[in-house]
Amino acid sequence: MLLTGLIRAIQVAIALVVIYGTVTMDLVVVVNGLLGLGTTLLPTGLKRAYGVSFPTTVVLWVAVAVLLHTLGMAGPYTTVWWWDHLTHTLSATLVASVGYAFARAFEEQAPGITLPADFLFVYVVLFTMAAGVLWEVLEFVGRLLASWLGHQPLLVQYGLQDTILDLLFDAVGAIVVGVLSRGRVDWRETPIRELVQRTR
Repeated sequence: MLLTGLIRAIQVAIALVVIYGTVTMDLVVVVNGLLGLGTTLLPTGLKRAYGVSFPTTVVLWVAVAVLLHTLGMAGPYTTVWWWDHLTHTLSATLVASVGYAFARAFEEQAPGITLPADFLFVYVVLFTMAAGVLWEVLEFVGRLLASWLGHQPLLVQYGLQDTILDLLFDAVGAIVVGVLSRGRVDWRETPIRELVQRTR
Protein backbone atom coordinates (compact mmCIF):
# COMPACT_ATOMS: atom_id res chain seq x y z
CA MET A 1 0.00 0.00 0.00
CA LEU A 2 2.88 2.34 0.87
CA LEU A 3 4.66 1.62 -2.42
CA THR A 4 1.47 2.20 -4.39
CA GLY A 5 1.09 5.55 -2.63
CA LEU A 6 4.67 6.45 -3.56
CA ILE A 7 3.99 5.59 -7.20
CA ARG A 8 0.90 7.81 -7.22
CA ALA A 9 2.90 10.63 -5.59
CA ILE A 10 5.58 10.31 -8.27
CA GLN A 11 2.96 10.44 -11.00
CA VAL A 12 1.53 13.61 -9.44
CA ALA A 13 5.05 15.07 -9.32
CA ILE A 14 5.56 14.32 -13.01
CA ALA A 15 2.20 15.91 -13.81
CA LEU A 16 3.29 19.03 -11.88
CA VAL A 17 6.46 19.18 -13.98
CA VAL A 18 4.29 19.01 -17.11
CA ILE A 19 2.20 21.90 -15.77
CA TYR A 20 5.40 23.83 -15.05
CA GLY A 21 6.56 23.21 -18.62
CA THR A 22 3.19 24.37 -19.94
CA VAL A 23 3.25 27.59 -17.89
CA THR A 24 6.83 28.37 -18.94
CA MET A 25 6.03 27.33 -22.53
CA ASP A 26 8.85 24.78 -22.51
CA LEU A 27 7.80 22.19 -25.09
CA VAL A 28 10.74 19.91 -24.28
CA VAL A 29 9.69 19.60 -20.64
CA VAL A 30 6.04 19.08 -21.58
CA VAL A 31 6.71 16.34 -24.15
CA ASN A 32 9.23 14.50 -21.97
CA GLY A 33 6.89 14.79 -18.99
CA LEU A 34 3.90 13.43 -20.90
CA LEU A 35 5.94 10.54 -22.31
CA GLY A 36 7.26 9.82 -18.83
CA LEU A 37 3.80 9.90 -17.29
CA GLY A 38 2.59 7.52 -19.98
CA THR A 39 5.45 5.16 -19.17
CA THR A 40 4.45 5.01 -15.51
CA LEU A 41 0.89 4.16 -16.58
CA LEU A 42 2.03 1.42 -18.99
CA PRO A 43 2.01 -1.40 -16.38
CA THR A 44 -1.67 -0.66 -15.67
CA GLY A 45 -2.41 -0.80 -19.40
CA LEU A 46 -0.61 -4.13 -19.79
CA LYS A 47 -2.50 -5.55 -16.84
CA ARG A 48 -5.82 -4.59 -18.39
CA ALA A 49 -4.85 -5.79 -21.88
CA TYR A 50 -3.00 -9.01 -21.03
CA GLY A 51 -3.77 -9.61 -17.36
CA VAL A 52 -0.08 -9.24 -16.52
CA SER A 53 0.58 -8.01 -12.99
CA PHE A 54 3.88 -6.20 -12.50
CA PRO A 55 5.50 -6.30 -9.05
CA THR A 56 4.92 -2.98 -7.30
CA THR A 57 8.67 -2.62 -6.68
CA VAL A 58 9.34 -2.81 -10.44
CA VAL A 59 6.69 -0.18 -11.19
CA LEU A 60 8.17 2.06 -8.48
CA TRP A 61 11.65 1.55 -9.95
CA VAL A 62 10.40 2.65 -13.37
CA ALA A 63 8.53 5.62 -11.87
CA VAL A 64 11.62 6.86 -10.02
CA ALA A 65 13.75 6.63 -13.18
CA VAL A 66 11.11 8.52 -15.17
CA LEU A 67 10.73 11.20 -12.49
CA LEU A 68 14.47 11.84 -12.34
CA HIS A 69 14.63 12.16 -16.13
CA THR A 70 11.60 14.47 -16.25
CA LEU A 71 12.97 16.67 -13.49
CA GLY A 72 16.32 16.69 -15.27
CA MET A 73 14.74 18.17 -18.40
CA ALA A 74 13.42 21.04 -16.27
CA GLY A 75 16.92 22.14 -15.29
CA PRO A 76 19.13 19.73 -13.31
CA TYR A 77 20.61 18.17 -16.46
CA THR A 78 22.41 21.47 -17.08
CA THR A 79 22.90 22.67 -13.48
CA VAL A 80 23.73 19.47 -11.53
CA TRP A 81 26.80 17.74 -12.96
CA TRP A 82 25.99 14.25 -11.66
CA TRP A 83 22.27 14.21 -12.56
CA ASP A 84 22.77 12.80 -16.06
CA HIS A 85 25.08 10.09 -14.70
CA LEU A 86 22.51 9.06 -12.11
CA THR A 87 19.64 8.81 -14.60
CA HIS A 88 21.72 6.86 -17.12
CA THR A 89 22.84 4.36 -14.49
CA LEU A 90 19.33 3.83 -13.18
CA SER A 91 17.82 3.55 -16.66
CA ALA A 92 20.56 1.10 -17.66
CA THR A 93 19.68 -1.20 -14.77
CA LEU A 94 16.08 -1.22 -16.02
CA VAL A 95 17.13 -2.07 -19.59
CA ALA A 96 19.56 -4.72 -18.36
CA SER A 97 16.87 -6.32 -16.21
CA VAL A 98 14.52 -6.54 -19.19
CA GLY A 99 17.27 -8.11 -21.29
CA TYR A 100 18.03 -10.64 -18.55
CA ALA A 101 14.38 -11.59 -18.14
CA PHE A 102 13.96 -12.17 -21.88
CA ALA A 103 17.10 -14.34 -21.95
CA ARG A 104 15.72 -16.49 -19.16
CA ALA A 105 12.37 -16.65 -20.97
CA PHE A 106 14.13 -17.95 -24.07
CA GLU A 107 16.03 -20.46 -21.96
CA GLU A 108 12.85 -21.86 -20.46
CA GLN A 109 11.00 -22.01 -23.79
CA ALA A 110 13.87 -23.83 -25.53
CA PRO A 111 14.24 -27.33 -24.03
CA GLY A 112 17.80 -28.56 -23.78
CA ILE A 113 19.33 -25.07 -23.80
CA THR A 114 21.03 -23.78 -20.68
CA LEU A 115 22.68 -20.38 -20.70
CA PRO A 116 25.91 -20.33 -18.64
CA ALA A 117 26.28 -17.59 -16.04
CA ASP A 118 29.28 -16.10 -17.87
CA PHE A 119 27.29 -15.92 -21.12
CA LEU A 120 24.35 -14.26 -19.36
CA PHE A 121 26.69 -11.66 -17.85
CA VAL A 122 28.20 -10.78 -21.24
CA TYR A 123 24.78 -10.83 -22.91
CA VAL A 124 23.23 -8.48 -20.33
CA VAL A 125 26.09 -6.00 -20.68
CA LEU A 126 26.04 -6.10 -24.50
CA PHE A 127 22.23 -5.85 -24.61
CA THR A 128 22.31 -2.77 -22.40
CA MET A 129 25.17 -1.13 -24.25
CA ALA A 130 23.42 -1.69 -27.59
CA ALA A 131 20.32 0.04 -26.19
CA GLY A 132 22.57 2.83 -24.89
CA VAL A 133 24.18 3.35 -28.29
CA LEU A 134 20.73 3.40 -29.93
CA TRP A 135 19.62 6.08 -27.44
CA GLU A 136 22.69 8.22 -28.19
CA VAL A 137 22.04 7.89 -31.94
CA LEU A 138 18.43 9.00 -31.39
CA GLU A 139 19.68 12.02 -29.42
CA PHE A 140 22.09 12.93 -32.23
CA VAL A 141 19.50 12.46 -35.01
CA GLY A 142 16.89 14.31 -32.93
CA ARG A 143 19.19 17.28 -32.50
CA LEU A 144 19.96 17.42 -36.23
CA LEU A 145 16.29 17.13 -37.13
CA ALA A 146 15.27 19.81 -34.64
CA SER A 147 17.99 22.11 -35.94
CA TRP A 148 16.81 21.52 -39.50
CA LEU A 149 13.20 22.30 -38.52
CA GLY A 150 14.22 25.28 -36.41
CA HIS A 151 12.92 23.81 -33.15
CA GLN A 152 14.45 23.00 -29.77
CA PRO A 153 15.50 19.30 -29.59
CA LEU A 154 13.42 17.03 -27.34
CA LEU A 155 16.54 15.07 -26.39
CA VAL A 156 19.69 17.04 -25.70
CA GLN A 157 23.18 15.90 -26.67
CA TYR A 158 26.06 17.91 -25.23
CA GLY A 159 28.88 16.57 -27.39
CA LEU A 160 31.22 13.61 -27.72
CA GLN A 161 32.43 13.71 -24.10
CA ASP A 162 28.83 13.62 -22.86
CA THR A 163 28.08 10.64 -25.10
CA ILE A 164 31.11 8.72 -23.82
CA LEU A 165 30.18 9.43 -20.20
CA ASP A 166 26.57 8.38 -20.86
CA LEU A 167 27.75 5.03 -22.25
CA LEU A 168 30.17 4.63 -19.34
CA PHE A 169 27.38 4.96 -16.80
CA ASP A 170 25.16 2.74 -18.94
CA ALA A 171 27.89 0.14 -18.55
CA VAL A 172 27.92 0.63 -14.76
CA GLY A 173 24.20 -0.13 -14.57
CA ALA A 174 24.59 -3.11 -16.91
CA ILE A 175 27.46 -4.58 -14.89
CA VAL A 176 25.49 -4.27 -11.65
CA VAL A 177 22.62 -6.30 -13.12
CA GLY A 178 25.05 -8.65 -14.86
CA VAL A 179 26.75 -9.45 -11.56
CA LEU A 180 23.38 -10.00 -9.88
CA SER A 181 22.28 -12.24 -12.76
CA ARG A 182 25.12 -14.62 -11.94
CA GLY A 183 23.18 -15.42 -8.82
CA ARG A 184 20.40 -16.69 -11.11
CA VAL A 185 17.60 -14.49 -9.84
CA ASP A 186 14.33 -16.36 -10.41
CA TRP A 187 12.97 -14.58 -13.47
CA ARG A 188 9.78 -16.59 -13.13
CA GLU A 189 8.68 -14.08 -10.51
CA THR A 190 8.72 -11.35 -13.17
CA PRO A 191 5.75 -10.35 -15.36
CA ILE A 192 7.72 -11.06 -18.53
CA ARG A 193 7.19 -14.78 -17.99
CA GLU A 194 3.43 -14.28 -17.87
CA LEU A 195 3.56 -12.09 -20.99
CA VAL A 196 5.57 -14.72 -22.90
CA GLN A 197 3.12 -17.46 -21.95
CA ARG A 198 0.06 -15.39 -22.88
CA THR A 199 1.43 -14.47 -26.31
CA ARG A 200 2.53 -17.96 -27.34
